[in-house]
Amino acid sequence: MRSKKSIKHCVFNLLNNDSNALESKIIQGGIIILILLNAISLIFESIPEVSAEYSSFFSLFNLFSVVFFSVEYVLRMWSITCDERFNQPFLGRLKYAFTSMQLIDLCAVLPFYLAFVHVDLRIIRLMRVFRLLRVFKITRYVSALALVVNVFKRKASELAIAAFMLIFLLLIASTAIYYAENPSQPEAFSSIPDSMWWSVITICTVGYGDIYPVTVIGKLIGGVLAVIGIGFFALPTGIISSGFSEILAERKEKKLLALQKKNVSSCNCPCCGRPQEEK
Repeated sequence: MRSKKSIKHCVFNLLNNDSNALESKIIQGGIIILILLNAISLIFESIPEVSAEYSSFFSLFNLFSVVFFSVEYVLRMWSITCDERFNQPFLGRLKYAFTSMQLIDLCAVLPFYLAFVHVDLRIIRLMRVFRLLRVFKITRYVSALALVVNVFKRKASELAIAAFMLIFLLLIASTAIYYAENPSQPEAFSSIPDSMWWSVITICTVGYGDIYPVTVIGKLIGGVLAVIGIGFFALPTGIISSGFSEILAERKEKKLLALQKKNVSSCNCPCCGRPQEEK
């Protein structure tokens, strides 16, 4: 039993991103390289000439990656009980399975296994896009990307409110432009869902020009929507910026506190622990 626990702790430390052990750094570096190679492979596989000539290589490399990431996923689930936050054998693993990074790990390999189930081939082809999620696994090992994830987690409620307001504006604009332009352009603005495309590109201030209003009311709606869209897209930008500022300020404060503690401990007597001035 002790040997089993020691093996579990060893596996946990090897896969733990906070570990400073050389073996852990080597494994994490290898995983990062494999993730980047998967991204490069996915890009080159989309080129018809390269895909046709090296199809067997891409298939074998994808198989190797799936097996590797599947073993990593299982080992993480097995050894996570060493973490105090997930120390319960069943509920702890279940809770860990629904964390964002574990869900990404699962979605990264899931399309491969769905190919063995009787599922519509069109769905499987569509789910191959999830292979790109392997790139997001790198957030486990790169602190800068982990910082971005933490910002989105911290500001999730504010971003959700901004997204709700944006969807509400999209629905109002699509409905208004449909009733304003449908009598004049029944093909371009045939329904409210079709009008949403115009609303999206207008809110984004892109303006492709494939469809545009011709009536006075439609042009007025378009002008107002373009002005409002600038402010709406600045809103999530400000939320994310404030999140970065808060986290960076907290990190700076933690470093200052750690430095102060280090300076205080260095001034204490090594024998009794009291400040040397009191001795």
